[in-house]
Amino acid sequence: MTDPDHTLDLIGLKCPLPALKTARALKGLQPGVVLRVRCTDPMAAIDIPNLARETGDALLAQGTEGEVLIFDLRKAG
Repeated sequence: MTDPDHTLDLIGLKCPLPALKTARALKGLQPGVVLRVRCTDPMAAIDIPNLARETGDALLAQGTEGEVLIFDLRKAG
């Protein structure tokens, strides 16, 4: 995992909220900024990588800490 510039805590939110809130957060970031997303919705394991592909942002890392899914994304520039 990389060292994030910002962390978005979406633990407890259900689909589609983690992907929607991640997309909104990424739109507000400057290019090159790393956003860490933490969530517990199992669908996020599909939705957030798909979001990165669609927006052109980079999925730097994907992992877990117990039941928490963690994604590191870099805003495209």
